[in-house]
Amino acid sequence: MADKRYGLTLDRMFEWLEKLPVPGGYKAEIVGGNVFVSPQQDVHWQTIADIFEQLRASGCARSRVKSDVRFDFPGHLNGFACDVVALSGEAVKNAKGLWDYEDIELVAEVISKSTALNDYGPKKAAYATAGVPITSSSIRTSAAVASSPNRRRTSTAWIGPSTSVRRSSSRTPSSG
Repeated sequence: MADKRYGLTLDRMFEWLEKLPVPGGYKAEIVGGNVFVSPQQDVHWQTIADIFEQLRASGCARSRVKSDVRFDFPGHLNGFACDVVALSGEAVKNAKGLWDYEDIELVAEVISKSTALNDYGPKKAAYATAGVPITSSSIRTSAAVASSPNRRRTSTAWIGPSTSVRRSSSRTPSSG
């Protein structure tokens, strides 16, 4: 996960990022070697809180749920601050003090106008490469929680504010 042409690594880029004056209410992450800073709206946090509460209600331990924590993913300089991550019960931090993407059981991204291109594009591709189950939620709609990154079949649990979990299954056309 380094760019040998310029001597860049995610560690070095995050060191630089930590020194920048990123204002409160903004999230910064590195996608494909590019730094992205996006505003976080109240409705964004409310949606994250709804997902967190549903995970907790389903038995996921508080210590296993993370939000806006750095995870390094496969691909060119991909250091994401995922909106919500549920880790396996065996997850432990690595030697660098970071959680490993291999221990992720679920990633949830709350999609907004400012994050849509990254969330639906390179981040979704990195999650698929890593084999991480993902969900995406527009801040205008409910969230679809994918229990499998399999492109042909996805089991979902629909999560919305003050609603119970409803499970469904959908089949998407194969690409080949």
